[in-house]
Amino acid sequence: MKRLRAVSLLLALVFGGAIAVPVAAQERFPVRPIKLVVGYPPGGSVDVVGRILADGLSQKLDAQVVVENVGGAAGAIGAARVATSAPDGYTLLVGSSNELVGTGVLNPEQKYDAQKDFTPIGLVASAPLVLVAGPKSGVKTLPEFVELARRNPGKFSYGSPGMGSTMHFAGELTKQQAGLFITHIPYRGTTALTTDLLGSVVEFGFMSPTVAAPHVQSGRLIGLGVSARQRLPAMPQVPALTEHPALAGYELIGWIGLAGPRNMSADVVAAIDHALKALLQDPAFRKKLQDVGGEPASGREDFAKLLKDETDKYLKLAAFAKLR
Repeated sequence: MKRLRAVSLLLALVFGGAIAVPVAAQERFPVRPIKLVVGYPPGGSVDVVGRILADGLSQKLDAQVVVENVGGAAGAIGAARVATSAPDGYTLLVGSSNELVGTGVLNPEQKYDAQKDFTPIGLVASAPLVLVAGPKSGVKTLPEFVELARRNPGKFSYGSPGMGSTMHFAGELTKQQAGLFITHIPYRGTTALTTDLLGSVVEFGFMSPTVAAPHVQSGRLIGLGVSARQRLPAMPQVPALTEHPALAGYELIGWIGLAGPRNMSADVVAAIDHALKALLQDPAFRKKLQDVGGEPASGREDFAKLLKDETDKYLKLAAFAKLR
């Protein structure tokens, strides 16, 4: 009888423990490293923000958070990888308005639908764009740029980090409002664009403040205008594009957010959202974003609505400019 009781107790412990382990594992997140996918090569604005975010989340979640760069197609290749990942919270996208809006507008057959295939977790930062001129363009000011482009339709070109990028749409909006004809040259990321701007292979380009500021401050590139309604504190000498009469009312803001695959559990989303909100209220984290030209965002509440509103806006611009 005693032996039977002992065996029964042992079986209860074994099977009871086997049931309890998965339940405990499900209650705690994270239990292994988290991967933040950045759809661009190292060095660009999304990569820089992604690494700041990875450091912050590592502390808030008490887990290792690493960045994986998956460049190509203006961020769309990296986004597609996340869209098809397991919805367990361990593979997330540091996504921008490029791959979450612009590329889908230009390519309806894209492998993912940004509004259906992702779980929006939270906005991280927003930032305007900077229109710059190369050293041999002969242009020093925004009025000179508009005048030169108007007098020489089709002669000059502007570069962007890729088709469907926010910078691409910024260029098309500039052309539309000011009545300019400038050829668009898409690059495979910001690094290649910067190299050709500095080498005067392409005369003009739109860049993030993170990338543009050091070159503008050193004089290697000329800052012509920013895409916000106000000038940037980091480059107060560069006017807002809207200050030019031909570009009155101009505004196009880039942004970066955190998203995961669709069907993530509410508990996991809440855990990441809680950590992100804590970071966005942390003065040290906010300063790091501002130091690289970003304005800390609001977190989760407006992300889904922003995706829809921005898509509608870009669709109208693409239709007007006949972009394909």
